[in-house]
Amino acid sequence: MLKMAIIGYGGMGAYHVKLMTASERVRVKGAFDIDPARLQVAETQGLFPYSSLEDVLNDSDITAVLIATPNDVHKALAIRALEAGKHVICEKPVALSSAEFDAILQAEEKAQRIFMVHQNRRWDEDFLIVRRIREEKSIGDIFHIESRVQGANGIPGDWRHKLAQGGGMVLDWGVHLLDQLLLLDDSAISQIYTSLSYVLGDEVDDGFTVHIQFHSGLTAHIEVGTTNFITLPRWYIKGTAGTALVADWDLSGKMVVATGQKDVPAPMPVQAGAGLTKTMAPPDENAVLVKALPAPLSNASSFYNNFADVVLDGAEPIVKNREVMRVLKLMEAMFTAFREQRIVENPGF
Repeated sequence: MLKMAIIGYGGMGAYHVKLMTASERVRVKGAFDIDPARLQVAETQGLFPYSSLEDVLNDSDITAVLIATPNDVHKALAIRALEAGKHVICEKPVALSSAEFDAILQAEEKAQRIFMVHQNRRWDEDFLIVRRIREEKSIGDIFHIESRVQGANGIPGDWRHKLAQGGGMVLDWGVHLLDQLLLLDDSAISQIYTSLSYVLGDEVDDGFTVHIQFHSGLTAHIEVGTTNFITLPRWYIKGTAGTALVADWDLSGKMVVATGQKDVPAPMPVQAGAGLTKTMAPPDENAVLVKALPAPLSNASSFYNNFADVVLDGAEPIVKNREVMRVLKLMEAMFTAFREQRIVENPGF
């Protein structure tokens, strides 16, 4: 059993504790937060309330810590914990830059401890459906992916509005959608173009769109919005033999797949606005099949069990640090593309 402490007992810190109760290999002993009110909450929920970070790091009963603080202090806390001999889980984004993350990885290597990032959206069932569609070629070879999360509530919380603390939607939600995308295609990226939204007047982005092209030929459109009162589908995927749509996290959607039948009549012109079209006419009913979405691809282990397996048994981590570094470099390239108003070509990752 791996005994852990939580550093930062806000919404995510408490959520981690809730999830870890289902783990057979991890037990949370206590928590530390600079806010006394949050410490009191932790204590009422059965956790030992550490009065300082030093108390956490000096507790020989604690093997690992989980960092769930604002983004700007991840680096300092992670390095201190590693230097104190603790294994570390860190919330995403792991750092504000790839250089900061590199410093953490150097501390990890020197301390001979395990450092893993909590990229929890790899367990989202909508994403695991898309992975199955790709792996099983349910709509042929996928050549275009659109992935979106949209809402109308603006930027949540307080520190997420602040540039110095790592706020904004690229770092908040982009880190998840980009991580998912790079798991779907690990070939090198050839082009990146980005548009950031600042319509709410904050110093950080309240949304973004990014167009990415891979050397494999795959193109992707990733979009996050906080001013969308009507949302677009969570996933829209085009393949050489069909199209798939996952509407939302409720997993509604469908696949429309070409039958390959050769004696299908040519499309007849249809009225389209003030004109006629054959190109946009619906396909003959014998040309396509409408299919239900497949079940989500199974994940072999929970994040927390895997972390314990890595620490205690030397298992392979589900979230690898080289994957996390690639996401950070992609986000940096997005900011460069927007700042310089250009396409970033062949960034080298």
